[in-house]
Amino acid sequence: MKLVIFGLTVSSSWGNGHATLWRGLIRALGERGHDVVFFERDVPYYASHRDRWKIDGGRLVLYPEWDAVRGQAARELAGADVGMVTSYCPDGIAAAELVLGSAVPVRVFYDMDTPVTLDRLAAGEPVPYIGERGLRDFDLVLSYTGGPALTALQEMLGARRVVPLYGSVDPLVHRPVPPQEKYRADLSYLGTYAADRQEMLAELFLEPARRLPDRRFMIGGSQYPPDFAWSANIHYKHHVPPPEHPAFYCSAPLVLNVTRRPMARMGYCPSGRLFEAAACGVPVVSDPWPGIEEVFEPGREILIARSADDVVAALMLPREELTRIGAAARERALAEHTAACRAVELERALEGAQR
Repeated sequence: MKLVIFGLTVSSSWGNGHATLWRGLIRALGERGHDVVFFERDVPYYASHRDRWKIDGGRLVLYPEWDAVRGQAARELAGADVGMVTSYCPDGIAAAELVLGSAVPVRVFYDMDTPVTLDRLAAGEPVPYIGERGLRDFDLVLSYTGGPALTALQEMLGARRVVPLYGSVDPLVHRPVPPQEKYRADLSYLGTYAADRQEMLAELFLEPARRLPDRRFMIGGSQYPPDFAWSANIHYKHHVPPPEHPAFYCSAPLVLNVTRRPMARMGYCPSGRLFEAAACGVPVVSDPWPGIEEVFEPGREILIARSADDVVAALMLPREELTRIGAAARERALAEHTAACRAVELERALEGAQR
């Protein structure tokens, strides 16, 4: 198949989770014989942090503004089997109009931010990447979130056919590697700052750091404010490039996952960071959310923390126990959560949606 995708970004991993997922998924689709064309608006904040100019298994089209690329996009769609628009695409509404007005056999919307979308709708706020008709005109709606979110997309936005397509990991990129001194820590956390994650981050990361001043804690990620509650034993890396994610994970015996509030409340929305760390064989301690047990088995493949006490207890576990949990998580990730697995799931969803 030929897939034409209009998305947020695949060229820059700075401050977003879309790029890493797409890189692995596009490569996996390419290996299965598909042709992918990804249209991305060349915005300044991604251009200044660009870490990929070409994509394995597909073609990247960077454009300055919609009017400059509309003709090319129409020509690509004319020979395509699938036209797809994703959440947070800067020209999402215009791209959707082009896709829906074309003769492409399968028209898809992929909401990679479903809890945020539904939260905005519930609050009566506009969703900048979805038009007035919602999602009712698409043949297929993919959702990064499963569970009740699938029904909500139907009821609130008129989606006719909704299928979950979770995040994934590229095992060629994320695998066990030697630790690096610059990332050395007893507990690491990788994530862009988000206000709706701060309360839980304070409980599961900042408070354990305060209680254990002799332990070393590491944060990697952008957009942390100047008044963030740093302490002497918390070390910070402003940006960890995707190729260094494995070293970041593997330089600590335990990695923390904290879910954004809308996603934790809705559940069934596993972060890509979970799969990345697991593929590296590093155990994860995560805040709880509905459906986590369908991704990794608590106690055997992942640790669950509801309070600072739980994180401190996890840090006190014997190294052999942590190693065992990490190995079990890696086995599960490689069996069920790779980009190759998601590529097969996407194929099945697209085949089922053909008009």
